[in-house]
Amino acid sequence: MPAQDSPAPHSNEPHPVEPHSAQSRRNDGRTGPQHPQHPRQQPDEHPRTAELTERWNRLLLAARDDASGPAPEPYARDLLRRWAEPQRRYHTTDHLAAVLDRLDELGRDTAHAADPCAVELAAWFHDAHYRPDRSENEERSAALAERALPEAGVPDSRTTEVARLVRLTVTHDPAPGDTNGEALCDADLAVLAGTPEEYARYAAQVREEYDFVPDDVFRTGRGNVLRQLLGLPRLYRTPHGAEHWEERARHNLHTELTLLLG
Repeated sequence: MPAQDSPAPHSNEPHPVEPHSAQSRRNDGRTGPQHPQHPRQQPDEHPRTAELTERWNRLLLAARDDASGPAPEPYARDLLRRWAEPQRRYHTTDHLAAVLDRLDELGRDTAHAADPCAVELAAWFHDAHYRPDRSENEERSAALAERALPEAGVPDSRTTEVARLVRLTVTHDPAPGDTNGEALCDADLAVLAGTPEEYARYAAQVREEYDFVPDDVFRTGRGNVLRQLLGLPRLYRTPHGAEHWEERARHNLHTELTLLLG
């Protein structure tokens, strides 16, 4: 199977607690991380599997720039299998689909990204490795892209850009003029601008992913993350994100912080 390797734990996105805080105490009072025993999901259980597979097939063919390569679908199956791993509660196939939907929204009127193919490939890979108790997820996800994409026929220059974009999701802080980075980071953070009900569901899923972290440790870490986000001069860098998502996202973050500390 393309790009097979051992599962790689991680995550440093702007919503979790500090990964090492998981090592403090388990919920049962013993030291060391405790991983939730969630029932295994299968990619074909997701209602958008066929649509996502077809989307991946079109994307990979376009990303090759007319070069030949192996059949796209096995790569889609492998990626969707990863996104359906049992330890995930927020970083699931639903999150992948939502990021792709937000990229569509950002590009609906005027394409913002300089290389939309690279941005969309980065969306597929950005949480391909995900374990909530580890901090190297983005790096492992980028390394997976660097192995899989050349094998799949994607040019080296585009592969390099995809890996850079995946690593950028550690900070979500693209440099001025980095339109590819702006598009990916805004799409990844668009969850913060959901309706109150959507945001509450997102926050609950994050807590469930970190259910091996004691409540007091989680509150401290999560509160720090929320304050860090609220302290940014701008959450969104694209014109669409700034206009449509910024105000709602800040309201949601303030609300969660108030509830968390109340």
